[in-house]
Amino acid sequence: MPIAVDIDVMLARRKMSVGELAERVGITPANLAVLKNGRAKAVRFTTLAALCEVLECQPGDLLRWEPDSPDEDAQASVTGGADRP
Repeated sequence: MPIAVDIDVMLARRKMSVGELAERVGITPANLAVLKNGRAKAVRFTTLAALCEVLECQPGDLLRWEPDSPDEDAQASVTGGADRP
């Protein structure tokens, strides 16, 4: 996926655990793990805003765009691009 999530970087910088962040943001540790590990398909702006408030950062500190690798493009054409709009 071309959007990379760097929550773990900010957690390390803030010396905060996933559990503490989840509690302070108001989401479950499981949902935070899905987002942190890049498996989320979407994130609500309210959740992103809460993450930024707790971590004292900007959205760009948590999310960044990476171009698709040639291997991912080849896989998308094999699967018929089912994971793309």
